[in-house]
Amino acid sequence: MNTFDPALLVNLLGFAVGISLYALLAVMVVRHRKTSGPSNANFLLLTTAFLGLLWNIGELFVFVGRDFGFVTPFPFITAASYAALGFLPSVVVHSAEEDTPKTHWVTITAYCLSTVAALLHFATIFSGGGVPSELALEILTFGSLTMAAALLILNFRQTLQKKTVWATALLIFAASAFHLSGGGEGNSWLIELIAHQSSLPLALVILYQNYRFAFADLFLKRSISLILLTLVAAALYVWVAAPLLRYHETHDRNDAQAIGLILALWIGTALAYPALHGLAVWLVDKIILHRVDYSAFQVAFARRLESLESVDEALNTLRDELAAVLTAGRAEWFKRPAASEPDGTAASKDWEHFDIPTVETPYFRFRLGEFQGGRRLLSEEIQTVEAVTLLTARRIDSLRVVEERFHREFREQEFARLAAEARLTALRAQINPHFLFNSLTTIGYLIETAPDKAFTTLLQLTKLLRGILSSTSEFSTLGDEMKLIESYLEIERSRFEERLAVKIDVPRDLEKVRIPSLILQPLVENAMKHGISENRNGGEVRITASAEKNADGSFVKLTVFDTGSGRIDKGSSGSGLGLANIRERLESYYDGKAEFRLTSDPTRGTRAEISLPVANTVKHEERRPVQK
Repeated sequence: MNTFDPALLVNLLGFAVGISLYALLAVMVVRHRKTSGPSNANFLLLTTAFLGLLWNIGELFVFVGRDFGFVTPFPFITAASYAALGFLPSVVVHSAEEDTPKTHWVTITAYCLSTVAALLHFATIFSGGGVPSELALEILTFGSLTMAAALLILNFRQTLQKKTVWATALLIFAASAFHLSGGGEGNSWLIELIAHQSSLPLALVILYQNYRFAFADLFLKRSISLILLTLVAAALYVWVAAPLLRYHETHDRNDAQAIGLILALWIGTALAYPALHGLAVWLVDKIILHRVDYSAFQVAFARRLESLESVDEALNTLRDELAAVLTAGRAEWFKRPAASEPDGTAASKDWEHFDIPTVETPYFRFRLGEFQGGRRLLSEEIQTVEAVTLLTARRIDSLRVVEERFHREFREQEFARLAAEARLTALRAQINPHFLFNSLTTIGYLIETAPDKAFTTLLQLTKLLRGILSSTSEFSTLGDEMKLIESYLEIERSRFEERLAVKIDVPRDLEKVRIPSLILQPLVENAMKHGISENRNGGEVRITASAEKNADGSFVKLTVFDTGSGRIDKGSSGSGLGLANIRERLESYYDGKAEFRLTSDPTRGTRAEISLPVANTVKHEERRPVQK
């Protein structure tokens, strides 16, 4: 090149970049064909890559041959490259048919027009005319305009964004075909770029429609990186290398300096590529796709999951967060059917389905639909969804382990409680016969000495046993307990007559306080046995109740006092229960918060005191059922 021609330079760079991009597209489709989507989409993309390569390689060959002064005009290569270019708008219409099947006839019409245009290009060779055929380009121009209008009319259900994409690409191609039909020589480099590189917008539309993986993560980012790199290289050549080389030709003939300059510019261009690629990634994520920072989103989502305490909360959070981030109009989760059951939730083009990979059943499935602008999920977005669904699955597994541990501990506590209650019930059942035997002994004595009193005492015993046996609760009110004790003392008074004095002082406002059933009965029996019966002169039994308060709360103090000799039953009376049974029951009911004190003085008598916390007297009896 003796003179600098910007239009020629732009065309050469454009065709070189086009070859690289279409080759990249072909490689990606082949390498990722299993994850790229439907087989029809792969076919369209491979067709696009082939047509784009044929157009760019053919035109580059022609331009290079023209520049180097080749005599042969390469008419067949030119006809083949223009024929390939003419089929690209048909592929765009074909890709639009995936969303609107009613446009099938538009697709057939488009391929027919492209075929006619290709035949006209080759026909001009045999008729002696110039290639490309102006008539073919005019057919493509008006055909593209017609197809754009048809898509806009027939795809009325599609979003405005999709319509704009289709129409813009086809209008660019129509303008390009119109320009090429006029020869296009001597135009500015910008017009040349638009005219000869109109295939790239068509390819991007096809990618946008059918190939989410390549469009977002590979093709779009890498293609922008390559274009930026080409622009930097061209700018260095136009504004740095070319002026310096011209200066070198006129002032200095040292070729080593020129070679060093070219190498320095190459190295500078290579060093600029990481920054250019970062700029391309930023442009795609922030400007074109308006993405959020998915890495930061995953971190924030993981932190929020840690604060959730139920499986439903985790699934609802997954649904709401992803729907907001990915601009989905609909999002829902549901239980995934078992392998043996029919699955009526198979994936469709209207939904994006994702399984939540929990370790154990029930398994769940999550799906998104109605994305803003009618778009589809891109590769990085799919990876983000898979990452957060995995985080959700691990949280669900953790919650299930905690819940299972809670239920196991609850069952163990229930078993322990039931065992304790059964044991206490057995102990209580053993107290009743012990008291019964003492009462029957008294009645037997009265039958011999006073039959009338024996009958009255028997009625008192019947009343007493009916009161005891009618209550199955571990607790009773202090008032009911005192009625049983009074009946018992009436029986004992029949035996001891004037030798037994009884004093009972229980305030009426304490009669509703709940205490363990028969907790006072062994103390009264102990007082009768060791304080009254073993004293020739008898004695006095006093039963009192009082309310107390201290730093630990409110208490009721029950006291049984007798004026006997001071002998204490250590737990071996009759049934072998006695005082040890009282201590064991209080420990089981009140966890060490109740107190039992027993003091004895041979000259003054014996005092037994029980102090019960009022707030905890219904620990076992009024247990609430666990909410599941």
